[in-house]
Amino acid sequence: MSLRLFKILWVIARHRLDTLIPMERLPLWLRTLLWFSPLRLMPVGKRTRGERLRLALEALGPIFIKFGQMLSTRRDLLPDDIANELRRLQDQVPPFPADLAAARVEKELEMSLEEAFAAFEQTPLASASIAQVHSARLHTGEEVVVKIIRPGIDRIMRQDMTLMYQVARLFAKIPEARRLRPVEVIRDYEATLFDELDLYKEAANTSQLKRNFKDSPLLFVPTIYWPFTRRHVMVQERIRGVPVADMETLISQGVNLKKLAERGVELFFTQVFRDNFFHADMHPGNIFVNCDNPEDPQYIAIDCGIVGSLTREDQDYLARNLLAFFHQDYYEVAALHIESGWVGENTRANEFAAAIRTVCEPILEKPLKDISFGQVLLGLFQTARRFNMEVQPQLVLLQKTLLNIEGLGRQLYPELDLWSTAKPYLEQWMKERAGVSGLWESLKRQAPELSHQLPELPVLAHQALTRMEIEHRQRHQQVDAIHHMQRHMTRQGKRHYRLRIGLLLVAIALAWQPLSGWASAQEWPVLAGAGLGLLLLLWQ
Repeated sequence: MSLRLFKILWVIARHRLDTLIPMERLPLWLRTLLWFSPLRLMPVGKRTRGERLRLALEALGPIFIKFGQMLSTRRDLLPDDIANELRRLQDQVPPFPADLAAARVEKELEMSLEEAFAAFEQTPLASASIAQVHSARLHTGEEVVVKIIRPGIDRIMRQDMTLMYQVARLFAKIPEARRLRPVEVIRDYEATLFDELDLYKEAANTSQLKRNFKDSPLLFVPTIYWPFTRRHVMVQERIRGVPVADMETLISQGVNLKKLAERGVELFFTQVFRDNFFHADMHPGNIFVNCDNPEDPQYIAIDCGIVGSLTREDQDYLARNLLAFFHQDYYEVAALHIESGWVGENTRANEFAAAIRTVCEPILEKPLKDISFGQVLLGLFQTARRFNMEVQPQLVLLQKTLLNIEGLGRQLYPELDLWSTAKPYLEQWMKERAGVSGLWESLKRQAPELSHQLPELPVLAHQALTRMEIEHRQRHQQVDAIHHMQRHMTRQGKRHYRLRIGLLLVAIALAWQPLSGWASAQEWPVLAGAGLGLLLLLWQ
């Protein structure tokens, strides 16, 4: 572990990533520390800052590469030269040797390449952080791609996750950072990240997404060839489309970018609310466009290794929160956060609503080019510190996907108004969910369970009544036992009181002669004090 940490520090030093830090924003003591750091003795070299950052992330492995992929979609937060370099992390990571790829395919399929494929291209079609893809053709004539997991990648990922857990535990000890629930967030991230290493899961996710959008104009998902799919190898239909980040080609083919951007928003909300099953790795390297009909463009999605879903309660709260934002009803947003337990129950809704209004009011009813969800989320988190708001781990994937959608929409059509595009869809979904049709769908969904339980209702009712009668009898017995104990304690108290008085009288009688002599010799204040003490002894 210490060796891995040393490697991380060495990569940071070798690529001089300290030069990317905005020194003017740091406190004086930290600026002084960095100024006299031994790092400054190492040459920066001729590479640009974007190249150095990209090469450092590549050298550090898949977890860091994925972080760079997410950053590459945020051109509003990064300079163009850095964003362009990080874009190469989406599908231009250095490949592993072709002979290793062929050996892994043959081992997983338990057959030679010649037996499995009529043709297999040795040069990778694309190479990403966790796997690389080769084009091939089946003996039945279908054009396919073969996805192969990088050898030894799980060992590196486990080392990095161990380091992330250690850092998260350190953060959890800081009161200000504890509300972010860093350990829980890392645990959820670990689960989703390691799911990508099992291509059976990715193939199953792809098949589910394909069923959800069968014959849909919004999205096309390639077919999985299950006979040639294993844990570390997956074969699927080869797609023909234009990468969504290739703006020059999209424009040259006359694609309706406004409609494409609006369909991206619709696609996101359809996955989250209609299907409750959303592609959670929607960076530009995984999204293509079918340009056969430029006025009616269709998305093509690949790499479904990371998907997300929400509970029905989180779906409802999320939809109601978004609608409240769209209607600028900040009190409703605050009340929903309190009701769902996302902030402390002692939080005053009007104070929380005022804080949310301060952050969100300036951004609503503006085109997407003027809105940064990243800045909004940052502002909300800063505001929420006053109210002990905790990060919800189950929503981290959704937030990440939303950031990807924002970066994609900003790139395709900066004038897109996300609010007006999403609002009608959410209103319709809530109407269907809470209306007659929603009730009917709920009854249909629960009908098999209800039909199974219906014949047992008389027995269940009899058992419930019997339990109620037994509980009622037990409560009466408990009340009688309590009354009996109270009467017993009262009798005991009276008995002890009589015993104290009796003992006191006997003691006075036995000592009366000396006491009377003593009393005759005393002044009245002494006698009054003795009498008062005697009364106190008889009290109770």
